[in-house]
Amino acid sequence: MIDKLKELIAEAEAFTAQSKDEVEQFRIKYLGSKGLLKEYFAEFKNVANEQKKEFGQTINQLKKTAEDKVNALKDALESQEEDNGLYGDLSRPGEPIALGARHPISIVKNQIIDIFSRIGFNVSEGPEIEDDWHNFTALNLPEYHPARDMQDTFFVQTNPDILLRTHTSSVQVRYMEENKPPIRTISPGRVYRNEAISARSHCFFHQVEGLYIDKDVSFADLKQTLQYFTTEMFGKSKIRLRPSYFPFTEPSAEVDVYWGLETETDYKMTKGTGWLEIMGCGMVDPNVLDNCGIDSKEYSGFAFGMGIDRIALLLHQISDIRLLSENDVRFLEQFKSAL
Repeated sequence: MIDKLKELIAEAEAFTAQSKDEVEQFRIKYLGSKGLLKEYFAEFKNVANEQKKEFGQTINQLKKTAEDKVNALKDALESQEEDNGLYGDLSRPGEPIALGARHPISIVKNQIIDIFSRIGFNVSEGPEIEDDWHNFTALNLPEYHPARDMQDTFFVQTNPDILLRTHTSSVQVRYMEENKPPIRTISPGRVYRNEAISARSHCFFHQVEGLYIDKDVSFADLKQTLQYFTTEMFGKSKIRLRPSYFPFTEPSAEVDVYWGLETETDYKMTKGTGWLEIMGCGMVDPNVLDNCGIDSKEYSGFAFGMGIDRIALLLHQISDIRLLSENDVRFLEQFKSAL
């Protein structure tokens, strides 16, 4: 009989219910006035004296197990009812989550990275708070060099050697210091210049600068790389290079792409010429290579840099650069379908 009681204890422990009716049937079966416990208590007087103690303990264990199970199941079912009343049907599919939108700067940056990654360029990053050496001196801009005036700089007042970087060329300097040629990298990031904020300029903006260093790199390699980029990015294959000046490249050039004159917007963007300036470039000055620990007699290279903001304004026909940093949800929602 004791073995039968132990079987009933195991059954009670394993019992589950999905409704209060099932719990009530279980209670009646074990704890009711005509239930199993009533029957076994009635049998107590017929048990041999040497088994009474164990028999009584087993009956009490069965009673406690059944009572605990009833209470636990009732609490669980009542809690479920409360949740359903508060939240509704918990088995319903959830409300659709509103999709966000990529920022136009992120869209254009990712496109540029993807294009250059196809021809072996990796991505390098560096600090936005920079020192004078990496931002200026290593790039052939020693102290008091007049070309420093080309970039109005935010300096840290307590330490004039620390500044907000004015270009991502500082990342290229750090990369050259830590890596040996061949080097093929692009450096996207935010830069800062002390300029008046208007519809066409801002005190911070975004750049992507590229660097390729190896043996026997020529200006022809640079032009072919830029030709590939403009075709992939804009669908325009006609480019021109105009002589220019940058302290860290020699020779240097501005790159224009032929945009065309098909619409009134094209006339405004290109000032009626059909040509649109998109970046600067040139062969890396040997002094820059030597400053970064690369032998300029053995290696040569080219560099280029472009503004992500300007390309974003161009591709998405955005009239005011300030819209890119105001976080207006109405503006950003326009780019939900973009990559």
